[in-house]
Amino acid sequence: MDALSILRGFARNNAWANHRLHVACASLSQAELDATRTSFFPTIMKTLNHILIVDWYYVDALAREGRGREVFEPEEPFSDAALIGEAQRRVDRKLLAFVEALESDDVDVDVKLDRGDHIQVERVGDVLLHLFEHQIHHRGQVHAMLAGTAVKPPQLDEFFLREELPLRRRELEELGLPLV
Repeated sequence: MDALSILRGFARNNAWANHRLHVACASLSQAELDATRTSFFPTIMKTLNHILIVDWYYVDALAREGRGREVFEPEEPFSDAALIGEAQRRVDRKLLAFVEALESDDVDVDVKLDRGDHIQVERVGDVLLHLFEHQIHHRGQVHAMLAGTAVKPPQLDEFFLREELPLRRRELEELGLPLV
């Protein structure tokens, strides 16, 4: 398995896990989404907004769209579960299309990240790995916060193994992802 296959797998898993998480969160009332809980960001909605905004930031940099730090305003662009879920699906599709279009040499191309006080230069492959790790980290926080609600936290780690395909087939088909 080469680096591009791994990055594509991570991008697909990212879209699928976000889909599962947002479906679960859509079952919560607004009060449950906004309830203070123990986590880095104190509510499920604040955490979902953070995940989304950081995705916008890195996808913008990877795609060289030029918005830079503008994506961070407002800090919480969504208060509605359906709207944030759709926004997350859009950026996930954009990220997936970006990764699917990569060629071998592209993973070593420089990406410029506007950090406010300087421009940080990193490689595409490293930015992608960082972005996927960021997603995993904060999805885990939402997953843990869901455990304090009536909504059962969704299984988020059955993507890569072939034997587990029947557990995710319907969702992969819904998302237009390969059945691999």
